Amino acid sequence: MWWFAAAHANLIMLLRRFRAGAPLLDAGCGTGGFLARLARELPECRAIGVEANRIACAWAAKKSTGPVCAGSVNSLPFGDAVFAAVVSVDVLCHRDVDEDLALEQFRRCLAAGGLLILNLPAYRWLMSRHDAAVYNARRYTRAGVLAMLRRAGFRPLFASYWNTLLFPVMIAARKLLPRGTSDVAPQPGFVDAIGRAATTVERWLLRGGLHLPFGGSVLAVAAKAE
Repeated sequence: MWWFAAAHANLIMLLRRFRAGAPLLDAGCGTGGFLARLARELPECRAIGVEANRIACAWAAKKSTGPVCAGSVNSLPFGDAVFAAVVSVDVLCHRDVDEDLALEQFRRCLAAGGLLILNLPAYRWLMSRHDAAVYNARRYTRAGVLAMLRRAGFRPLFASYWNTLLFPVMIAARKLLPRGTSDVAPQPGFVDAIGRAATTVERWLLRGGLHLPFGGSVLAVAAKAE
C-alpha cells in the first residue's frame, strides 16, 4: 500500500540524512515490512525488531534477515545504551502503550547521542473508525510531539507533518464517508499511483529540510540528551 511505502521511504531518508549508526531497533515492528526494506536498502544498520503481537512477530521473523523478538515497548527486553538508533512507527499512539514508559525505555536503550525517529498519526479531531480498527488511542500535533520529546530527555532535531497533499482527501474519507473499518486495504492501481506520486514530492521537500505545515502524520527526529 502506498502509505506504508511512503512512511518507510521517509524513515530511510531521515536515517541517511542524520547518519544513524548501528545497531538499530525497530520498536513495534509489526509484520516486518520496514525491517525487510532496511535489510535491502540499509543493511549496515543491522536492524533488530521487537513486537508485542506474537502472530505479527512470527511474520516479521520470516521477512527479516535479522533477529526479531517478542516484547513490549513498555518494557524493552534489551540492555542499557545498546542501540545507536530507535525507529517507531505509529506505536506510541496504541491503546496498549504507555507513552511515558515507552519513551523512557527508548532513552534507556539508546547510546549517548543516539537517534529516535517517530512517526505518529496527526490531530486528535481526526480520530475515526480507522483509529478504532487499528487500536489507536491518541493522535498528535507537531508542537505536542516536540514538547513530549523534550520532557522525556530528548533533543529534537527535526519535526514535520507529512501526507499533506492528500490531506483533504483523508479528511473526507475519515469524516464524511459512511463508517467502515481501517483504511489499510488493497487500493485500486490509480489510487496507489497518486498516493506514491504525492508522497514522493513531499519527501523531496522534507529532504531539503522543509517543515510541511499540516498533514495526516507527524514525523520527528530527536537525539538522546546528554
